[in-house]
Amino acid sequence: MASRPDFVRASAVLDVLPTLAQNWWVFLVRGLVAIAFGLVGLFWPEATLVAFILFYGMFALIDGVFAVVSAVRGRGATGPRWWLAFIGGLGICAGLATYFWPGITALALLIVIGVWALIYGFLEIFGAIRLRKEIDNEWLLITHGALAMLFGIVVLARPGAGALALVWLIGSFAVLSGFLLLAFAFTLRRYARAA
Repeated sequence: MASRPDFVRASAVLDVLPTLAQNWWVFLVRGLVAIAFGLVGLFWPEATLVAFILFYGMFALIDGVFAVVSAVRGRGATGPRWWLAFIGGLGICAGLATYFWPGITALALLIVIGVWALIYGFLEIFGAIRLRKEIDNEWLLITHGALAMLFGIVVLARPGAGALALVWLIGSFAVLSGFLLLAFAFTLRRYARAA
């Protein structure tokens, strides 16, 4: 009797993996958007912080939409997808906040970004741990989540840091994040081909 819940739990995770693998391209698009966003920050740091934060809002919005799409497309699976939908919802909220309240100071927007990165990272690590027995290279998602949490902590600890340093920090995070998402997308693609 004690083994039944483990079997049921493992079965639920197995139902999620094929859905993620089928939608591997969503992680690919998220990675490419993150890299493009990061490169803009690294190669055009003279852009004002507010303009860069608005661009970040667009990135968070697009990333959030793709995460929600990925969660919704797996609606037939019985496994947990709430964490992916929640991450997407947070991204959409963070993105919309930058556009609906443009009068908010850059400091307030940075706090929103920092909190979003912390929650996003935690939930991504949680999701990766749930999938760790079913996929290879789950460390990519765990590393991506840890990187997001580290980014959130740095932004929250030093929100008043110089604009140029902050632009480079955000740009570097986005590029690293994008490469990790690309690597995970190709891992899912290999799984989809093998299945």
